[in-house]
Amino acid sequence: MRRVTTAPPATSAKNGGRLVDGEFVFQAEDFQRIAAILHDEAGIALSESKATLVYSRLAKRLRSLGLESFRDYCALVAGAGGADERQQMIAALTTNVTRFFREPHHFEHLKTVVLPPLLQEAKRGGQVRIWSAGCSSGEEPYSIALTILSLLPEAAELDVRVLATDIDTHVLARAREGAYGSSSMLQIPGDLRSRWFRQQGDRWVVADPLRRLVTFNELNLMGDWPMRRTYQAIFCRNVVIYFEEATQARVFSRFVPLMAPGARLYLGHSERLVGEAAGRLQSEGVTIYRLKGAAR
Repeated sequence: MRRVTTAPPATSAKNGGRLVDGEFVFQAEDFQRIAAILHDEAGIALSESKATLVYSRLAKRLRSLGLESFRDYCALVAGAGGADERQQMIAALTTNVTRFFREPHHFEHLKTVVLPPLLQEAKRGGQVRIWSAGCSSGEEPYSIALTILSLLPEAAELDVRVLATDIDTHVLARAREGAYGSSSMLQIPGDLRSRWFRQQGDRWVVADPLRRLVTFNELNLMGDWPMRRTYQAIFCRNVVIYFEEATQARVFSRFVPLMAPGARLYLGHSERLVGEAAGRLQSEGVTIYRLKGAAR
C-alpha cells in the first residue's frame, strides 16, 4: 500500500511568507506547486497541514541536488527534464506500510472461495491472473502467491501468474529482490515459510517457484494502463484512501473492464467503492466486491 505519512502541523505563514522555519525558504506558492504535481502525477491530495512533512522530506533532496531554494526545486521537477526527480519526490513524500497477509480475511476468502475453481481450471490448461495494484515492497503479491501455492504447489508450472505494480521504482527493486528480515516473516505460517523461502543469514529470500509466480512492473494508476487481459481478482488495498473521491471513482471505473466475469476486487479496510463502479460490483464481505455477472 501507499500512503502519505502524517506530520506535525505546519507553522503559519510568517517570517517573510515562510510556511516552515528552516534552512530553505518554503513559501505557500512552493507548497502549492509541489502539491499540484503530486496530485497530477500520483492522484494524492495534500492539504497545507502537511507542509512540515513536505519540507522535512524534500529538504534532503535539495541538499542532495545542491539547490538553494524550493523555488529552484519546483522549477526542476516541473520542467521537461524533471521526470526522474518527480519520481524521487513521490517516493520521498509517500511511505509504504505493508506486511505479509495483512487483512487476513481477504486471503482466507481468496483461498476458500475464489481460488479452488480457478486452480481446477488451471490444471485443465486455463489461465489464472491476479493483479496487486500498489504492491509496495512485495509482501502483498507474495502473500497472494503463497496462498496459491498452499493449494497448488505446482502452480508455477501452470498458467498462473500474479501481476504486481507500483509507482515507486525503489520499492519495486526491493520487491524483486524478495529478501525480508525475520521480523517481517512472523505472519507467514511456518510450513509456507520453510517451503517457499530460503534463509540466508538474517534474511529470508523467496524461493524460485514463489518468485516465478509474480511479475513486478512500474505502473502509475493516474497514467496509461497497458494491460489488455482481464483478471479474476484485483487487490487495490490502502492505495486510494488519500485520493479525492472523484479520483477514486475514476480508478475504480477503470478496474471494471479489466475484471473477468465474477471477478473480485479487494480494497483496504478504510476504503469503499464510489462512483460508477459501485453499481457494477456487489459486496461479498468486508471490503470484498464481486463483479456482477456469471463467474467463469
